[in-house]
Amino acid sequence: AQKVGLNGRVYGFDIQEQAIRAAAEMISEKGYSSVVQLFCTGHENLSDYVSEPIDAMIFNLGYLPGGDHNIVTRPESTVKAINEGLPLLKPGGLICIVVYPGHASGQQERQVLETFLQGLDKKEFCVGKLDFLNRESPPYVILVEKGQ
Repeated sequence: AQKVGLNGRVYGFDIQEQAIRAAAEMISEKGYSSVVQLFCTGHENLSDYVSEPIDAMIFNLGYLPGGDHNIVTRPESTVKAINEGLPLLKPGGLICIVVYPGHASGQQERQVLETFLQGLDKKEFCVGKLDFLNRESPPYVILVEKGQ
C-alpha cells in the first residue's frame, strides 16, 4: 500500500479470518484503508474481485505462522489463481511467489507449481527461481515477468 500510494490499489486475499483481521488492523493503523481491499476467500477467486490490469502480484504460500497448519494453500487453487492473474498482468508486470516446500503439502504444491510455470510460453513470460543452496527445504522465490 505504501508503494502504490493513495492513488493506487491493493487487493489482499486470505482464507483465514484471523489473517484478514490482523492485516486490516495494520492497514488501518498505517492509514491505507482507502487503498487496500481485503477478501476472506482463496486466491483462486481473484477474477471474481479483480478485473483491472495489475502491475504486480505476490503469493505467500503455505500456512499462517502461528495459525492452523492444516489450513494451507493448495496446488490447484494456486495454479488457478496464477492462471487467472496472468492475463491481467500488465506488460513488464511481475508475479512473486514465495514457496514453502518444508511440509508435505508444500512439496506437492512446489511440484505442481513448477511444472505449470515451466510450461508458460517463453516468448511471453520469463520465469526464474531464487533458492538457498546451504539450507534444507528452505522457502524460495519464483518470479514471473510478463514481457513488454
